Amino acid sequence: MKSGVTGASPGKTGQTAAAAVRGWLGQASGFFLRPGRVLTPAALRNWRPDMFAGLTVAVVLLPQAIAYAMIAELPPQTGLYAAILAAVGGALWGSSWHLHTGPTNAISMLVLASLLTVAQPGTPEFLVAAGYMAILVGLMKVLMGLLRLGVLVNFVADSLVLGFTAGAGILISFNQLRHLFRLDISSHPEFMLTLRSLVDHAPEFHGVSLGLGLGTMVVIVLVKKWRPAWPAALLGMVLAAVATAFLNLDERGVIVLGAFPRSLPPLAHLPLLSPGLLWKLAAGSLAIAAIGQVEAMSSARSIAGQSGQRLDSNQEFVGQGVANILSGLFSGYPVSGSFTRSALNYRSGGQTPLAGIFSALWVLGAMLLLAPLAVYLPRSALAGVLLVTAWQMVDRGEMRKVLRTSFGDSSIMIATLLATILLPLEFAVLLGMLVSFARYLIKSSSPGVFSMIPDENFRHFVRAGGSTVCPQLGVIEIEGSLYFGAVHHVEEAIRGNQDAHPRQHFLLLRMHMIDHCDVSGIHMLENVIKRYRKRGGDVFIEGLRPGVRHMINLYGLDRVIGFENILDTDNAIGYLFHNVLHAGFCVYECKEKVFAECQSLPKDDHAAKLPDRARLPDHKIAHLTPSQLRKWLDDPDQQLQIIDVGEPGEYRNWHIHGALSLPLRRVLDETPDLPHDKPLIFVSRIGRRSTLAVQVMLSEGYQQAYNLKGGMLAWEAAGQPIDVE
Repeated sequence: MKSGVTGASPGKTGQTAAAAVRGWLGQASGFFLRPGRVLTPAALRNWRPDMFAGLTVAVVLLPQAIAYAMIAELPPQTGLYAAILAAVGGALWGSSWHLHTGPTNAISMLVLASLLTVAQPGTPEFLVAAGYMAILVGLMKVLMGLLRLGVLVNFVADSLVLGFTAGAGILISFNQLRHLFRLDISSHPEFMLTLRSLVDHAPEFHGVSLGLGLGTMVVIVLVKKWRPAWPAALLGMVLAAVATAFLNLDERGVIVLGAFPRSLPPLAHLPLLSPGLLWKLAAGSLAIAAIGQVEAMSSARSIAGQSGQRLDSNQEFVGQGVANILSGLFSGYPVSGSFTRSALNYRSGGQTPLAGIFSALWVLGAMLLLAPLAVYLPRSALAGVLLVTAWQMVDRGEMRKVLRTSFGDSSIMIATLLATILLPLEFAVLLGMLVSFARYLIKSSSPGVFSMIPDENFRHFVRAGGSTVCPQLGVIEIEGSLYFGAVHHVEEAIRGNQDAHPRQHFLLLRMHMIDHCDVSGIHMLENVIKRYRKRGGDVFIEGLRPGVRHMINLYGLDRVIGFENILDTDNAIGYLFHNVLHAGFCVYECKEKVFAECQSLPKDDHAAKLPDRARLPDHKIAHLTPSQLRKWLDDPDQQLQIIDVGEPGEYRNWHIHGALSLPLRRVLDETPDLPHDKPLIFVSRIGRRSTLAVQVMLSEGYQQAYNLKGGMLAWEAAGQPIDVE
């Protein structure tokens, strides 16, 4: 027995899997071929503006690389090595034209907090762990980029970065006070231990070192105020070094950095990584990877908003990963994108990623030529530079804006800030990410479910709030995704609306704001439909997006709800008004005029309640158009009776020739004695009351009852004659 399907499936499956693997490998190789798209002849022709932009950035990068390495308690040359290699790697493999990659203050603080759990600063193990951590961070970022997980950056709130940066600034300030005062105390991973040590050893401060540090801070502040274009940090450090050299302050107890090695960044001597060390570095590396990527992407997006460049977050993951790997392999430490240097790169006229490469070359040249001069650079002056930087890290203006505008963002910011100060830094970052993600889940699981009514011009729907709604028809708009985490909230909101308006037997769901619907959402819609139909009503849907409609069709919900119940957005209310809502209810029980179609309805005050037999339609109503009725009237063999169910005053103003005046109240109170052997055509102003009259007559056994569709307004619009008494 032949079975072509069975024999072909494995081969086709294998071919599909192989094609998928080849496609992924092709995309992955494209990430690493990025330098070929950067170093183009057109880019190389623009070397002049990039070279000068790189020089401008290097003037800022040089003191920052030294100072930020000191935050991490690493040798100054480690920061310079990281600055050189990271700038090249980020420029060649990143996505942004202007993002500058290298040491940053927040990442340096995270590195210190993580490495203190492994070794003590100044030991060979400390340097080895820093290199390993950079490689581990780089591998994490490259892997996330290859797996196209760049979208994960969107789940980290800006308020998290704001809170962490402020907390890191506070920690940096207190950590640098021991260098400013030249106190003989060691670094502590806990903030309270650092604070206690500072208080206990404060009387032991060194006056000359304190004076150098404070003087450096004053120079930086004044230069930034009076000459903001000048490199304030570099000038402050140079003046402190000159003062130390000429006054021989190093002989008076001022601690200096000493000469830097005059060589290219050396390949790091990293022994085989032990599982125990890997485990100790894992949490910190993950936190650095997360914060570093958010820092880099937010900086890149901010500059791209001005330059008009389109970014690729996955490519940027790879670029930042390669930058960290190169930094770790060549005696550096973890790095990230810097907004300050990126903005300076853009303002200085940088055209292509070559500007980042030039900045690395300028720093390399300065390191080779000026390294001996660092022998006079005071440690307290660097502490002064970092204290000014730490003060600027606390963005007080932005924090005030967040506090007064968003409770959710304020919670994330404050939680991250306190956790950064009171908890180990890597756990503070992860805690902030969890709070950020939890807020997203809470927000996405509680989509907006609003009762809607037309605006005063009947052109758009607005939220009802406390306004009057239609007693028969509920109009509900859902804003969000109908996924498993949100369906309970949506269903409860719809149920609450139904309980609040028990006479609303019909529901119109406006779904044009729903961009996703899963199986749980389909089940929720099924439950809503069953509940309304059990009460004798029905549910209608309008505004389906293509993706949601496709999901509904695949599952078969379109057959459950009925194709006729999926309405066109432009005429949904009109269709429901003329074909679904109970005509007599509108006239005899409803005193409101919510929809545009209600405005011409007469409201009868004599009857307070409809009889039970006219409560809800149980019969299919037959309608005649004005042209069809005209043909019947012109046919001499056709015997029929026209009954006008309008009020006597309406009948006197206009009616069809030969029509019998029979107000709807009489039809509802007592069944009129009308002939059963000929068609009965019921007429009202717009066809609403006549529809109810037909319903009543059908329930009484009259088989030939018809409604004039559109009523007297349609009859008049068709040019048919009207009698007036």
